[in-house]
Amino acid sequence: MADIDAEPVCGSGSPYDGQLGLRVGAIFIILVTSAIGTLFPIFSRRSSLRMPEMVYHALKYFGSGVILATAFIHLMTPAFEALGSECLTGAWQDYPWAPAIALASVFAIFLLELIATRMGRSFLAKRGLKHHDPHRTKGNDSVSHTGHGTHAPEATATGSALASAGAPLAGSEAVEAREGADAIEQVKSRQTTLAPSSAADDGAGGDLEAAVEGKGHAHEHLEGGEDSIGDGALAQCIGVAILETGVLFHSFVIGLTLAVSENLGPLLAVLTFHQCFEGIGLGSRLSLLPLPRKYNYVPYIAAVIYACTTPLGIAVGLGVRTTYNPESMAANIVSGVLDATSAGILLWAGLVECLAHDFVFDQHMAEASNSEVASSVFFLLLGAGLMALLGRWA
Repeated sequence: MADIDAEPVCGSGSPYDGQLGLRVGAIFIILVTSAIGTLFPIFSRRSSLRMPEMVYHALKYFGSGVILATAFIHLMTPAFEALGSECLTGAWQDYPWAPAIALASVFAIFLLELIATRMGRSFLAKRGLKHHDPHRTKGNDSVSHTGHGTHAPEATATGSALASAGAPLAGSEAVEAREGADAIEQVKSRQTTLAPSSAADDGAGGDLEAAVEGKGHAHEHLEGGEDSIGDGALAQCIGVAILETGVLFHSFVIGLTLAVSENLGPLLAVLTFHQCFEGIGLGSRLSLLPLPRKYNYVPYIAAVIYACTTPLGIAVGLGVRTTYNPESMAANIVSGVLDATSAGILLWAGLVECLAHDFVFDQHMAEASNSEVASSVFFLLLGAGLMALLGRWA
């Protein structure tokens, strides 16, 4: 008679089957490819080896597709499998935990951004500084979600003059130019009410200079300058930090898997491309952060952390290669929870930060030609398609 009370068999121990040399080599293979994918967009944009702007945009939209495919194919699917394993008992079998954890992760990120934005607004208000809303421009008062994208609000007057002189307007520079132009217009309107005397002219000229200088100093303090990170830039930094957090969880887990996998060769090949593509997506976002010069090292550090995460997972997996059972109850719970959490983070980053902000609400995209929009969507779908295809093997 069969033993109906027998507990399910949760794997047969570690699947490790040797090939230690190749597994150690995998640490360096993935380290190098991950670093190349992540550092290339940053280094090329912040050095003299600048490429055409269209290349950066292609990488950015390609990376957006990679992020979305990673969330759906490479995270949600294994999370469902791990948290739906027959080895799990009790409450784990009574509820669909994978989508629930992903949902909780989405709301956690939403609340984090909401609280951070409100705290930033309050901090500035207490110091008498104007809050720069990264989602709204002046002029026609049109909504433009530039806080997490790459296109700053359109500048008028001063901004146009700087642009025509060849100076790039991005982030805080565009905001400062626009506010400076507003100050000029305010003083000019006051000039029309004054008597046309030389004294009045001198006074108005002084007011004009003081207003522009005051606006410049205020926004240098508010939007970063050399010593601080402004409100709009901080919003972008939070968005990229959230994106990297989700990617890091996933990268560590796949490192553990690779360290003991029986299907080492094909899996290593797939994960090499996987990490390189994911690195391009992350690196393209890091390269566009509008940071002051004294913080230019931050994107490089973030890139190195990403490049080292999967090799670290491999190293840890090799350390416990004879005892680690990826099919055990504990392993299924840990990997399932991490994958579901990462899925929620990347779903928020992909749908809100990448699609909504970069396509639907971005002012530049709204005014772009049909060919530019079509090419951007093409690279988006290319990244998603290639990453989804890799899900066939890993």
